[in-house]
Amino acid sequence: MSKESYLNETYPGISGGLNLKVTIVIPSYNEEKNMSDIITKIKSDYENILVVDSKKSKDKTAEVAKEAGAVVIKDGGKGKGEALRRAIRHVDDGIIVFIDSDGSHATEDIPKLIKPIQEGRADMVVASRMLGGSDELHGTLLNFIKTTGTGLIQLFINYRWRVELTDSENGFRAIKADVAKKLKLKANDFDIEQEMVMKALKKNFRVSEIASHEYPRKYGKAKLKLMKCGWKFAWRLFRDIW
Repeated sequence: MSKESYLNETYPGISGGLNLKVTIVIPSYNEEKNMSDIITKIKSDYENILVVDSKKSKDKTAEVAKEAGAVVIKDGGKGKGEALRRAIRHVDDGIIVFIDSDGSHATEDIPKLIKPIQEGRADMVVASRMLGGSDELHGTLLNFIKTTGTGLIQLFINYRWRVELTDSENGFRAIKADVAKKLKLKANDFDIEQEMVMKALKKNFRVSEIASHEYPRKYGKAKLKLMKCGWKFAWRLFRDIW
């Protein structure tokens, strides 16, 4: 499989390129300082922006997102996975682009993400930090552990499905809405991305990648606490690889 990789229940107001609408989904949790900048960058090219704000958010993320022109819904406060699953239920068709709310992803790469899907060459496309580089996956012992663990999980996935993917864990990705619904995702936490890739491969959907650089988060602290939820990735691998 090529190294150029391809990886919504109903929101009637969201409606794209080659007859496929594109909806940008931004899961968030206390990200008011990053939200306006991200939406402003996206809004000129993609008018359908859905922010899923955590029920546990204590700042003005929702207000800032609405003022910037996004539609905002709340999740149940269980984690990023629940937020993505709720977004999938609120987009009826087309292409969903998931992008994190910390400002680390290159919004200018969105056209590259969706192009293989628009052209009928892919069902899901993941933006790979391993191909495009990352400012966050090195420099500390914790980042080394994170990178090593991600690599080992990817190795198992590649061996199981005979693919050559590099970054199943990255949150920046595009997927056909109908495909996302068929995956019947269950994860509530950050392992949702891994579950999405594994279930897509299991169901014989076409998953591929593009190179995309990851930048440092602009404001705030990372929400993924590796020492607290790292075991979930290993459990997800064991649970879904068969």
